[in-house]
Formats: sequence, C-alpha cells, structure tokens
Amino acid sequence: MRIAVIDGQGGGIGKAIVERFRQKLEDSVEVVALGTNSLATSLMLKAGADEGATGENAIIHNACRVDIILGPIGIISANSLLGELTPLMAKAIAESPAKKVLIPMSKCNVTVAGIETKPIPNYIDDAVEIVKTMIK
Repeated sequence: MRIAVIDGQGGGIGKAIVERFRQKLEDSVEVVALGTNSLATSLMLKAGADEGATGENAIIHNACRVDIILGPIGIISANSLLGELTPLMAKAIAESPAKKVLIPMSKCNVTVAGIETKPIPNYIDDAVEIVKTMIK
C-alpha cells in the first residue's frame, strides 16, 4: 500500500501526518512525501516518510501511482497554499484514482459545511484512523 502525503509552505501538516502514521500504522505501509517545496518534503522525510519528491512534476507524476492521498483540503484547489499548489497539481490530485483523505483547513478559502471545529492535530488523528480502516 502506497500512501502519498502532500503538503507545502512550512510542511507542518505533512510532517504531523507522517509522524502519526509511523506511530499508529505498520511499517508495511509505504509513505511517499510530496512537497510543493523542498522544506515541506524535507520535514516529511525527517518525520519518517520512505521517500520524497518535490515540485509540480513530482506531484503530477506520483498522484496516479499511489493508493491513498492525504493532505490539507487545499491540495485539490488550484493556487492554494499561497499559490504554491498549481492548477496542474490540483487537477492531477483531484483526478487521481487514489482515495483522498483531506484535512479541513480554513486558510485555503474552502469551508466544508457540517464539519465540526476542532484543532488540526485532532483532524490528523481522524485522517490516520480513516486510512487504517481503508487498509484493512
């Protein structure tokens, strides 16, 4: 099972997701860190991702080569993450056959109705639990 964690800017969300995966999931899950910038990729690799790549082409190339994609909700919205996520990246992620588990964040100007307001670490824990059920 290959899981891509996609993040940008400072990479904090991606780093936290990878850390939770390494704490709660078996090592048989391959975690691929895909960053919109090298800082985000580097942090995810330091957190325990198996491999990583950076930039538009890396995200487009790998989006259809993984089973599950995780990241902030903005990864399916063109020009989000302060413009780091290009329209081609968003398209590749949204159209990927991979299952997507997205962390709701209001910074991306996308609000999902019906989602309770809680701290980001709680959403990350929820995302890891969702992936655990997908793997079984």
